[in-house]
Amino acid sequence: MHMTTAEIRKAFLTYYQKQQHQVVDSSSLIPGNDATLLFTNAGMVPFKDVFIGSDKRDYNRATSSQRCVRAGGKHNDLENVGYTARHHTFFEMLGNFSFGDYFKKEAIAFAWDFLTNELKLPKEKLWVTVFEEDSEAEAIWINEIGVDPARLSRIGAKDNFWSMGDTGPCGPCTEIFFDHGEEVAGGPPGTPEEDGDRYIEIWNLVFMQFNRLADGTMEDLPKPSVDTGMGLERIAAIMQGVHSNYEIDIFQGLINAAAKIIGTSDLENKSLRVIADHIRSCAFLISDGVMPSNEGRGYVLRRIIRRAVRHGNSLGADGLFFYKLLDELIVQMGDAYPELEKNKAIIVKLLKAEEEQFARTLDRGLMILNEALKDQTGNVIDGELVFKLYDTYGFPADLTADIARERNLEIDQAGFEKAMAAQRELAQSASNFSVDYNDQVKLDGETNFLGYTETENSSVVTTLILDGDEVDSLSADQQAVVVLDESAFYAESGGQVGDTGTITTDSGVFQVEDTVKIGKVFGHRGVVVSGTITKGGNAKAEIDVQRRNDIALNHSVTHILHAVLRRELGDHVTQKGSLVEADKMRFDFSHFEGVTSDQLAEVERMVNDHIRLNVPVVTKEMGLDAAKEAGAMALFGEKYDNDVRVVSMGELSVELCGGTHVKNTGEIGLFKITSEAGIAAGVRRIEAVTGQHAINAIQEQEAKLAAAASVLKADSANMLDKAQALVDKNKQLDKLVNELKAQLASQQGANLLDNVVEIGGIKVLVAQLDGVDSKTLRGSVDELKNKLGSGIVVVGVADGAKVSLVAGVTKDLTGQVKAGELVNMVAQQVGGKGGGRPDMAMAGGSDAAALPAALESVNAWLTERL
Repeated sequence: MHMTTAEIRKAFLTYYQKQQHQVVDSSSLIPGNDATLLFTNAGMVPFKDVFIGSDKRDYNRATSSQRCVRAGGKHNDLENVGYTARHHTFFEMLGNFSFGDYFKKEAIAFAWDFLTNELKLPKEKLWVTVFEEDSEAEAIWINEIGVDPARLSRIGAKDNFWSMGDTGPCGPCTEIFFDHGEEVAGGPPGTPEEDGDRYIEIWNLVFMQFNRLADGTMEDLPKPSVDTGMGLERIAAIMQGVHSNYEIDIFQGLINAAAKIIGTSDLENKSLRVIADHIRSCAFLISDGVMPSNEGRGYVLRRIIRRAVRHGNSLGADGLFFYKLLDELIVQMGDAYPELEKNKAIIVKLLKAEEEQFARTLDRGLMILNEALKDQTGNVIDGELVFKLYDTYGFPADLTADIARERNLEIDQAGFEKAMAAQRELAQSASNFSVDYNDQVKLDGETNFLGYTETENSSVVTTLILDGDEVDSLSADQQAVVVLDESAFYAESGGQVGDTGTITTDSGVFQVEDTVKIGKVFGHRGVVVSGTITKGGNAKAEIDVQRRNDIALNHSVTHILHAVLRRELGDHVTQKGSLVEADKMRFDFSHFEGVTSDQLAEVERMVNDHIRLNVPVVTKEMGLDAAKEAGAMALFGEKYDNDVRVVSMGELSVELCGGTHVKNTGEIGLFKITSEAGIAAGVRRIEAVTGQHAINAIQEQEAKLAAAASVLKADSANMLDKAQALVDKNKQLDKLVNELKAQLASQQGANLLDNVVEIGGIKVLVAQLDGVDSKTLRGSVDELKNKLGSGIVVVGVADGAKVSLVAGVTKDLTGQVKAGELVNMVAQQVGGKGGGRPDMAMAGGSDAAALPAALESVNAWLTERL
């Protein structure tokens, strides 16, 4: 039975929906619940907190088609993409999950039923593996499902035992393989021939059965769970009767489109596979908020884009081509992922910009590589050269490896990694969830938050935590955490800081310095200022009202600012982070270029215009799906419950938010931007103040202007003219000083010509000049070279501890001596380094005392070479 990829995706989700599973939309490629992961790389990632019990859902069965990327850290398939039948940077993982509901029997039955009855796969074509110690799963397969024991393998822990980390949930796996037939090379799993293409794994069922402690002990989980994953592209290949994922409908559409755009008829060329794969990962990464950069996720995205562009160029692409594939991707996947069409403008803009930037460096880099390969003697390209291509010309190592592979060469990966360890660390990611799941304070229940309407409340002390342990009482001066059954204190989340205040009991007073979430329980951090605090005691909780009000002003204005930025700069603007404090706020947002002063002024004006409208701030609770349908904007990287709080401010802003806000925008009073800057590639930050803090900022600014006017002996009317006149005069004086320095250097240089020596028949001048800056120094060396006609010049200048060096070699001698090598030799002796062209090179240093000796070493160094 032939099925399209879209039909398989729909059939899978529909099947499990009929089995009482909640269909969950694919989450972002940027994990919102694990900072140690570079990308969402498996279907279970969005449910990780559900499996470990820190996130409660209103369902205990779920199914999804999760988009995934494996192109960084340990889970990195980039090198193999295009050269194998089943490796991708981007793929979709079909999965069904049980959170303490059904277990092995039902999971196995569901999988077998879907494959054999829904997809109509022949039972004799399927092969099953189980963990070698899991006799329970083996018995289910053989006795209940009826699988032929001859088509079942017992496999060791390396392949068939899964763990979330060194500690925590873990358990055995059972896998389902498809047999492509005896005409394809390869043997069943567990045999020496298993690496062939005959038997292909299509589905992995993980049974979370145990909890592994730090000492390696395994204890039974009270609620065993199930996590499964089936690659959509792999099962599509089977259903469409092909052996390679690149032959399925989605990829054939992309490959044919790429060939047409590039202008090639060689549809079997593996470069087309690379391009088809890479447009998927690049488009979805950008759609999910990643922007190209030289670090972290942005670095991985840049590598993928450049790899695709290089493969297009190798096929003869004329001009920009990669971004044009987005139209075909939308045809193939736009129905399932409408965000591709929604974010089309920003995806195209960023892909074009990256391709244009890479084009400017590609030719130069290839020329350097080709020149180096002329003298290649072995089959390994030196790691230092690979690093130079990356560092100077923007060539990722895998791109150089691609070129090397085409020439039957390989790169010195170890040498490259040693040379760029710092840069590589930026793109590394932990391969497991790197926490000890059994070494955390775990509190059941949920604090009833009263702070939307109350600033104080009566409560009961339910838990006391001292140094990570639960205790029954606290004494004076002890730093601890107090938990109440209900509280008006806001716990830090969504960028809003936690409340401060006091908790008073019959026996003592606790000063709350911060409020944080421990799961869904609010922890009041602080110190006992008097008496004792006892578990079970009655308490009165009172927040710092003025501080809360100031925080509310800043939180509400972030919503207005977000909406205004989208109107002024474009719909691609999304929140990338925020900090809402009492005295200030900051707002990070995606934007691919600097914000002009005119744009910033307009943003500030529009925010204040909306504040003055004094519209009510309305909050409603509703289901997450209903909120999104109503136009509520979900924030980047945030996790939301099924029931959410929607905050709207007129027609301008509707967002999902659990924070505290003003009742009317007019309460904000005044909004004043204090700074705007880029903080990472594609991410800008605005810092601002509101209310009285904004008035204070303006008054401080006015005071500084008045002080500056006094220094200039001017008033507000003519201060700018006075300042401009002063700048103009300063430029004239700088020009005069430079002219005098040049004259001084020229005079010194003329006198130095008497110190020229000959080494190997070549004129050499080595000298130290005084009172000359580095800019003048270079001109002096050029002048001395001209006067020598043919020769070598090395000149140094000491300015305090700082050293400036310039080496010049006339062009007729650069074949014998390189200026860069010469100046670097001297620089190393004065605590520095440098380089440049063969005929002119500069360097710096930090040890002026060593300069005379370093210059004296030049003649000996040249004697060895001339």
